[in-house]
Amino acid sequence: MAALSQLKMNYMPGTASLIEDIDKKHLVLLRDGRTLIGFLRSIDQLANLMLHQTVEHIHVGKKHGDIPRGIFVVRGENVALLGEIDLEKESDASLQQVSIEEILEEQRVEQQTKLENEKMKIQAFKDRGLSIPRADTLDEY
Repeated sequence: MAALSQLKMNYMPGTASLIEDIDKKHLVLLRDGRTLIGFLRSIDQLANLMLHQTVEHIHVGKKHGDIPRGIFVVRGENVALLGEIDLEKESDASLQQVSIEEILEEQRVEQQTKLENEKMKIQAFKDRGLSIPRADTLDEY
């Protein structure tokens, strides 16, 4: 019972629990799919984050590249996932590091391929008399 009361005393609700993570390296996955890696320098009651020495990490297939972004402020509602990075295990040994230009080109090609596949799928549904509502017409709230 004493352990339970001790746990309750150490618990901080909401974003206050992240105060102990300040100055540690974190990975932030945004709602739009981008991945940021940087040192958490500040957080507020709305879960807005300020990251320092931030890089945007892009991976396509077995290749990855990092785009330096510097100081980066992220609005709390755009954070899908936040996790501390273990500096001892931080390694992308299975991924090949490529230049920024190369990874951006790979990303562009991948996005173009996805768009073409989506168009083919929509056309196949139309040919069968079916329709798929477009994501941009759906109510997000």
